[in-house]
This record gives sequence, structure tokens and C-alpha cells, in this order.
Amino acid sequence: MSNNSIQAPPPDVVRSAYAELIVTDLAASRRFYVDVLGLVVTYEDDDAIYLRAFEEYLHHCLVLRRGPVAALGRLAYRVRSADEVDAAEMFYRELGVRTERVPAGAERGIGEAVRIEDPLGFPIEFFYAADHVERFTQRYDLHGAGAIARLDHFNLVVPSVPEARKYYESLGFKVSEDIQDSDSTVYAAWMYRKSTVHDVALTGGDGPRLHHIAFATQEAHQLMHICDHLGAVRQSDRIERGPGRHGVSNAFYLYLRDPDGHRIEIYTHDYYTGDPDNPTITWDVHDNQRRDWWGNAVVPSWYSEASPVLDLDRRPRPITERAEAREADVTIGADGFSYTRAGDALAGGGPVGFKLGEQV
Repeated sequence: MSNNSIQAPPPDVVRSAYAELIVTDLAASRRFYVDVLGLVVTYEDDDAIYLRAFEEYLHHCLVLRRGPVAALGRLAYRVRSADEVDAAEMFYRELGVRTERVPAGAERGIGEAVRIEDPLGFPIEFFYAADHVERFTQRYDLHGAGAIARLDHFNLVVPSVPEARKYYESLGFKVSEDIQDSDSTVYAAWMYRKSTVHDVALTGGDGPRLHHIAFATQEAHQLMHICDHLGAVRQSDRIERGPGRHGVSNAFYLYLRDPDGHRIEIYTHDYYTGDPDNPTITWDVHDNQRRDWWGNAVVPSWYSEASPVLDLDRRPRPITERAEAREADVTIGADGFSYTRAGDALAGGGPVGFKLGEQV
């Protein structure tokens, strides 16, 4: 970090904007993301497919790019103005991480941008300008029963959640919810810039790895239709977990695995976080309702498997093992613990195992 007494301000991030996934079979990926999930193709060629959801007017929210190894290529955040792209470059140069200025058009549909390898080891892009395309909000003739509205968030696997949380707080992100134990070990945190539960979630584990990217729908029945569609085309094994309702975020969820094993969440009905004194909700790691409100088991792969991450030179990033306790190792039973009720040993026999934390 720079020795200057005045640190450059961070870029003003608006929201999570797009992800690039490296896939090994572009045709198989197209069948999953377009034919099953129904994402709109903005552009495609022999090497890449640019996709968007029905309510989005920017050029894309997902890039599928052909490559030799399935991995995360990069994540992108939109900033509030073109000046904030300059701010991002200055902030990260002072931070001492690798930065690259990207001219307009170097990535199809995206204006001038800055790409970095962030302190957590993830390839990140910051941009403002982007091509506008037709927004299909009211193209109900095209939607289909499982229509996906927009990209919602990224979930990252990191060895130290407190360090990752501190870094994202330095960018102006706030914490909506987290998971801790009685020793204050932090297992996960949900952080936001837009007025929903999160733009990025931090999951404790060996990293850097991408746990999942998530898309929002308007109604729960759209998730159910995707399950029915997968069953109809004999691909129900793409369903890894759910449908169900999260305790954290209160959202109705479905986790899928694409042909390369990248994890995709379809997600709906979380809550508003836009007030300045929005409180943080802290869940006890022993409460099995934190991950599934109905108490359903979480499959082991959800804790252990995630996508590798590439650096800016397209080389796999080395993995650092998590030193603190892992969430999967401290749970038993249905995602572990027996159901949380008044009179249980948990937290001295208290009621449901979450509490309102301090304001952020």
C-alpha cells in the first residue's frame, strides 16, 4: 500500500454486473443456459456467447468463453460514472495490486474499464459505459414459464471471511447477514451495494474459488418450472440442492450445476436493505435453519466444491487452505444440528438461532 498520508478513495460501486465463465464445451453450455434457463443471446461466435436476462438492458450479464479448463474468468462491478473507472485504477494502484486499463470495445459491449487482481485473489473488472440493448421486461411472448429477471450476486470462497469482509467494507459494501459461533469465528458474510441482501457473499473455505453466481426471478413458480424442465429433458441431475427457502436472506432458492460443474443459483424474494441503518442479522452456525429454513440437509458438494479462479494472464490461481474451522466440520445431522427450538442446548435454550446485530 502507498505510504502517502491520503489514500485514494475507492470506486463508487453500484452493483454486481456480469461474470465470465470459462467453459470447455460451448455448445453444451448453450443448451443449458439458453435452452433450459432461457437467457437471451445478445451475441455469439465460435469462441463466446454473451447472455442477458429479461429485465436487463446492458449488453450482457454473463459471458461463456471457450477454454481448456473450466474456471472463473472474471467478475465485473458497474461503477456510478466514467470518472469512477479512473478512481478504481488509482485506488488499486495505491493498494499495490496488479491493474490493467482496458480500452473501450476490448470486451464486447463494454466501454473503458479497469481490471485488477484484488487482494483476495479474484480477477475483477470495474466499468461504467456499456452498450444498451432491448430490455425484454414486457416481451411476455418470449419469456417462458421460467423467466429469469436479472443477475443478482456472486458468492466467493475465501480462506478468511473477516479479512475479505474488511476489504469489501473498504469499498463501501455493507453487511446484511453473517454466520458466527460463540467464539466469534465467522463462517460467511453477505454484503451489498444495491438495496438487496447482497451483491457478493463470502463463504469460508479453501480459496480463492467461485462458489456460485446467482440470477433473480420474480416468482417462486419460475424456479419450479426450471426443475420441471430439467426433469422433462432428463437432466434432473443438474439440480444440486433445493428448491427451498434460505434462513439467511429469506430467499427461495435453487442450486444447479452447469455442464462444467459451475454452480448457478436461481433466487427470489429476499428483502430491502436500502435504509442507512439497516441492521445486520447474525446467525449461529449451530442453527440448521440458517442455510435452509425448512431444515433440509445441505449436500456435501455444496460445501466442498467450487470453481477455480484464473489470474489476468488466464492462469489458475493457487489455493490457500482455510485455517479456521469450516462450517461443514462443525455441523451434524440435517446440515447438521438438530432442529433449533426453545429448550435446546443451543445458546442456553434460546428460541430461533439468530439475533439482530449492531447497525452497519
